[in-house]
Amino acid sequence: MALLERVTTLLRANINDLIDRAEDPDKMLKQLVLDMENQLLQVKTQVAIAIADQHLLEKKKEGHQVQANEWNRKAALAVTRDRDDMAKQALARSLTEVRSVEAFTQQLDDQRAQAETLRANYLRLQQKLAETKTRSETLRAMEKRGKVISRAQKATVPLSQGALDRYEGRVLEQPAMNHARGVLDPPDLDVSLADMERDEQVTLLLEQLKSQRALGA
Repeated sequence: MALLERVTTLLRANINDLIDRAEDPDKMLKQLVLDMENQLLQVKTQVAIAIADQHLLEKKKEGHQVQANEWNRKAALAVTRDRDDMAKQALARSLTEVRSVEAFTQQLDDQRAQAETLRANYLRLQQKLAETKTRSETLRAMEKRGKVISRAQKATVPLSQGALDRYEGRVLEQPAMNHARGVLDPPDLDVSLADMERDEQVTLLLEQLKSQRALGA
């Protein structure tokens, strides 16, 4: 069957190899999932048809067997009445029914094998589809995480040497400005202490920036 050939092709597909060779793995996996879903639906339909045909053959076989038994009963009855001619006719009809039973038995065996093959492929394709969907979701998650990391790396830009030098100049200039203001207008004690704390904080920030610059170099 062409359907089983297509299903077999999908079942034999090596997902890892397809991903490695695809220009757009995500697009490829989406198409593969779509193909599998389409084939799965077709296989499911064929399984239902095969089971229905099997049931019909079973009924036909049973019907012919009933008829064979009935003609045998009539043949036996004819013998008890010494009607050998009628007995022979009944036995001939019974033989015809028996041959029909044998024919339907062979058809039924073939149909059962076909239905079982379809059912097995349906279950395998279901599993393959689930695995492919999981792989597709994992790949998209990895790509999304990679984009987030890339944006974060681009956003984290270290201070240039020129910016660092300008910042350091402002920090070093601050004590001189404070001293000049102190000479012209001596501050009270609270203000002096606040200036000292601010100078220490600024100096600490400068040292931290220098350390970051050294690590990034």
